[in-house]
Amino acid sequence: MTETQGSEHRGNPTRRTVVVAGGVAVAAVGVGGAAAVNAFADESGTATASSAEACYTLTSETTEGPYYIDADKIRRDITEDQEGIPLTLRLKVIDAETCKPVRNAAVDIWHCSALGVYSGYESMSNGGGGGVPSGEPTDVPTGAPTGEPPSGPPPGGGGGHAEPTDDKRYLRGTWKTDRHGHVTFRTVFPGWYQGRCVHIHVKVHVDGTWTDAGYEGGHTCHTGQLFFSEKSVLASAEVAPYSTSTVTRTTLDEDTIYPGNGHEGGLLYLSYDKRHIARGVVARLTMGVAPDETHDSTDTGPSPSASSS
Repeated sequence: MTETQGSEHRGNPTRRTVVVAGGVAVAAVGVGGAAAVNAFADESGTATASSAEACYTLTSETTEGPYYIDADKIRRDITEDQEGIPLTLRLKVIDAETCKPVRNAAVDIWHCSALGVYSGYESMSNGGGGGVPSGEPTDVPTGAPTGEPPSGPPPGGGGGHAEPTDDKRYLRGTWKTDRHGHVTFRTVFPGWYQGRCVHIHVKVHVDGTWTDAGYEGGHTCHTGQLFFSEKSVLASAEVAPYSTSTVTRTTLDEDTIYPGNGHEGGLLYLSYDKRHIARGVVARLTMGVAPDETHDSTDTGPSPSASSS
């Protein structure tokens, strides 16, 4: 891993015991400015903080997908020049057995743009936007196909990990947890692409060493995905550039990777102004991991029904 300034299914989800604590309340302050008190949507439920953090078991280990690039950007703000709803992602990593914070872990996140495109794989992504084409199609092929059939992963990233096709790295980043196990990223609300619901990928690396060059050594103790409520996604779809997407959206319930067990399965707690989601969203979750185990997505088998990412 090197320091810089600044879909995707390899198999079925594996089953392991991890935990998610019902996150503490977060101040309802819009990312873009003032707090919206009366119209604020808080999806955190009634969970409260306590000195003895409550832990809940779940099975949230999921696949890495083909679009992972190993810790290419050591940074907290991964937005670069990408348009979209500002998103503050606050994660806490704890030991699933002891519920103690996991300090100095390297946390990777990566996700697609507002129009469903992954950096590093722009030519392979199937995002779409810009309205519906008009007129009659041209250059329609005729006759029987000739030549050898194409090989390699299909568009969208199925068939295992794919090598990057370009040097862009927006909406990707790695940062370390503090002594309380917290890490915060600044990014944009993800869009969607064919076959998957809106999600963010996440990895947690432990037992490595932070150096001037980045994070070295250690092992991956968690590979998962973070999910967004259908209500928030529908609200985002009313805002540009999300509203220009022409890709059919897969809902949370239709997704083949989401475990279906709510916050315990990676569903984020969200806070935002329900009348003005464009002002920004705050997302948070406590993730429980097994630091002594290795879960790098290579321990999963192929899924005959899984979509491309």
